[in-house]
Amino acid sequence: MKKLLFCIFGVYTAMLGHARCDDGPFLDYAIEDSVPADITAMPVSMNMDATGANVSTFDIAGIMLGMPFEDVHTLFFKDHGLYAPREKNSIIYTIHPDWKYNLDYECRQQNIFAPAELENCIRSLARHRGLLYASEVHLVRANTGETITVYFTSNATDNLVWRIVYNNDVDEVEGDAEKFENQRQKKILSFWQSVLDKYGAPNSGSDKWITTTNAYDPMMTAYYGALDLVDPGRNASDQARNVSDARENFKAKPYAF
Repeated sequence: MKKLLFCIFGVYTAMLGHARCDDGPFLDYAIEDSVPADITAMPVSMNMDATGANVSTFDIAGIMLGMPFEDVHTLFFKDHGLYAPREKNSIIYTIHPDWKYNLDYECRQQNIFAPAELENCIRSLARHRGLLYASEVHLVRANTGETITVYFTSNATDNLVWRIVYNNDVDEVEGDAEKFENQRQKKILSFWQSVLDKYGAPNSGSDKWITTTNAYDPMMTAYYGALDLVDPGRNASDQARNVSDARENFKAKPYAF
């Protein structure tokens, strides 16, 4: 595992160099294509007489925005706390699409065109250059059915937590009978009371804790049975950094004129 962490968290300049590590450890986890984050920076406003919340200090099960992947990995994969990695594909690795396009071009310049061989070439180059990174960690608490999904920025911005999504079953209904709806309402009430006890009253609407009215600053939203703690600005900066770096390091043919 130390070797795995070394390969993942090597100096970022490895992107431009020739760092090497074998492919073995990555075969234990899923490697998926990067997809656009399903969040938008919508305008937010502060409640009357409310003040900004220090959302950057909020935690969900001990996970905070800005935590490095290695700290989250130690907390749940080694120390065995309340949550455990889900049974399959608990860690998702990915490559930013702009870098994947670069590597696709490089591999094709080596006359590699068969889809399977092309994908292997792309992944091998990505691993060797530190471009393959842990983008998601999936955790479960078996006795309660709670789940946590943690999202990370790329190695370009130090592979840090930018989003934490928590879910439980309080909004689920077993049936249509009055007793089930009564039980559901009590579960929701208990969950909301626990949320208020931990984070205080929302300072934006009835369900949001915001740092400032800038929608790119850290915020948390509560739903029936869910919490979404997010730093849109950190994610946006990471995306922009990858696009910029990939453009600057595109290995075009050495044209001469």
